[in-house]
Amino acid sequence: MKIARIEDLHCDAGWRSFSFLKIVTDDGIEGWSEYTEADGSRGLTAVIHGLADPLIGQDPRPVQQISSTLWVRQVQAPGGINSRAIAAIENALLDIKGKALGVPVYELFGGPVRTRIPVYWSHCGTYRARNPELVGVPPMRGYDDVAKLGAEVKRRGFLALKTNILTHDGQKFTPFGPGFGRSPGYPALNIDRTTLQAVRNTLGAFREGAGPDMGLHLDVNYHFKTEGFLQVAKAVAPYDMTWLEIDTWDPQSLALIRRSAPCPVASLESVCGRRNFRPFFDAYASDVAIIDVIWNGFLESIKIAAMAESYEVNCAPHNYYGHLCSAISAAFSAVVPNFRVMEIDIDSVAWRDEFFVNPPLIENGELILPSGPGWGVEVNEKAVRARPAKGR
Repeated sequence: MKIARIEDLHCDAGWRSFSFLKIVTDDGIEGWSEYTEADGSRGLTAVIHGLADPLIGQDPRPVQQISSTLWVRQVQAPGGINSRAIAAIENALLDIKGKALGVPVYELFGGPVRTRIPVYWSHCGTYRARNPELVGVPPMRGYDDVAKLGAEVKRRGFLALKTNILTHDGQKFTPFGPGFGRSPGYPALNIDRTTLQAVRNTLGAFREGAGPDMGLHLDVNYHFKTEGFLQVAKAVAPYDMTWLEIDTWDPQSLALIRRSAPCPVASLESVCGRRNFRPFFDAYASDVAIIDVIWNGFLESIKIAAMAESYEVNCAPHNYYGHLCSAISAAFSAVVPNFRVMEIDIDSVAWRDEFFVNPPLIENGELILPSGPGWGVEVNEKAVRARPAKGR
């Protein structure tokens, strides 16, 4: 068996694009992975081809050997886009190997610890506030609608949700994203009383609608400096949070916040590679290590999870992409013993399911682990090509 062809495909997923890597062998096996060129990854497709195209003609099955070689080739510029490119290649090769052997990828790693994966509804309210027309729902007018959404989450059988800060100007919700340069507050990233009140209003509405038993998470991304995160931590105290999710590149600052927070702190979703996770583990900076299997690759991700377990830390996959990514993240969640809960987007765009032949099934707040060979979820290539990505 040899690698014969490497392709990238991109489709319109509303406010972003879904991107796929397809590696085809000379005997017709197709290995797929999903990746993203958003969130600091502009130009990733070119990097993927720069690393993957020389693999044409090689046997795709010794995945660790190939991955180790690719890591050596980028050793002078480690991390970032190079890591994400290796991850996309590695994940596609694992799909090939699973299909060649006729087994799910997770069977290559000792089999599943669990076959039902607890999930939380991510970006709950965020997409509806930003792009209700893409989600296919009426606009949210105020925090009463946030409470109604909380009730909907409960009614649909989910046990947990994660939201972002939903700021309201008296007439409508406005996107909040100073840490990404998208709203007032950038670049100083100072917090103000209006934003703190928005935190209280958002969490209070969700708690009212979803009830006392709903797991409640708040993700504040990179939107503040340490001072601001500490104030947010005080503001969330009354709402019995499952976790407060914070992004920062300083391990000691994160550890300081964790020691002061009234609830568990989750972090590290943007970190790539064991060497970069280690300073945060050494600082005991977070209660939950969020690992992006799409940015790290499956092999590296399970090694990071093993390292986390030695620090008595559980892991949760960062997963806000399409259904193939959810299947890859579910396989990770199935094989690592120290698993916490899996992120998944429920709201996205109304046509998201059509890009996949067999989207994963969610039942009573749990994703049913796909049982097919490889990742167990197949891309509908015809549908992907029928909706080309915009603005590329």
